[in-house]
Amino acid sequence: MKNRRTVLVTGGAGFIGSNFIPYFLNKHPDYQVINLDKLTYAGSKEHLIEVKDLPNYQFVHGDITDHQLVQSIFESNDIDGVIHFAAESHVDRSIADATQFVHSNVLGTMVLLQAAKQDWEQKNELQTRRFHHISTDEVYGSLGFKGKFSESTPYQPRNPYSASKAGADMLVNSFGYTYGMNIVISHSSNNFGPKQNQEKLIPTIIYRALHGEPIPIYGDGSHIRDWLYVKDHCEAIDRVYHDGSALESYNIGGGNEYNNTMIAQKICSILDNQLPELTNKYELASFTDLITYVNDRPGHDQRYALNDEKIRTELGWKPTGTFDKKLQQTVESYVNKWLKTTLS
Repeated sequence: MKNRRTVLVTGGAGFIGSNFIPYFLNKHPDYQVINLDKLTYAGSKEHLIEVKDLPNYQFVHGDITDHQLVQSIFESNDIDGVIHFAAESHVDRSIADATQFVHSNVLGTMVLLQAAKQDWEQKNELQTRRFHHISTDEVYGSLGFKGKFSESTPYQPRNPYSASKAGADMLVNSFGYTYGMNIVISHSSNNFGPKQNQEKLIPTIIYRALHGEPIPIYGDGSHIRDWLYVKDHCEAIDRVYHDGSALESYNIGGGNEYNNTMIAQKICSILDNQLPELTNKYELASFTDLITYVNDRPGHDQRYALNDEKIRTELGWKPTGTFDKKLQQTVESYVNKWLKTTLS
């Protein structure tokens, strides 16, 4: 594979993308990164303060479904590869209205694929330049309490969000098999870490606790997720993009399975130790007193877990450190941000 120099990153102002771009530019300072992002509720240019003034970083405000804009980016730049994060990703929002999820996740992916195909075909490099699609473990459906999803597990999405991601995956694969594009797909488990939108589980638990508000946990709290630290995910994406085999998919897991109640309890315990003055202020014995079970959401998958032996064996990747330490660092990052806002 040729040594790529200009990479188009979509959705780089979102949670995973805004952690990935600083990681990538620090590791590969000879690359140019163009970040195309619509700046929806989940994205913010403030997430990328550390790279905004770098000469090899460029931000483009726009929508991946805008065919003319996407085509102009390829015409104005020699794009060697695409790393495609941009997606609507909040399951609850997709249940309320699936329209935007299909529009962004399926149509947007098709627009990117068509623009890349046209440009790379003209340069006779369709099979060498890379399109890396970032997907999710949710496309596989729901697991019971045994087993793990492998890359060969049939898709069985159970909510509009995961269905739209499955559709995008299939489009990416079709461009690989039909046109010979050099595509690769990665599926990750639940990410956590800094810069995540407040509506996601872990930030919700933290911010609700900091404000002394009920911490909502769906159903009986027994739903299990495998948690992956976002910076470990960034390293895995880098390896898949550079060294993964064309037309292949790679599962990226964290090896940290916990149910939602356990996650809430762990976070509350960290906050109990960090901010005892707040428990006194809210007249709580512990922040765990705020955990409140609410009606389960429709189609709530019981468990996700990934068999990631393939990426570990073929590409030599594995997560580092311990879950508890990374969770503590994550909580501290949100607490520090909250304290700055409170004291300013």
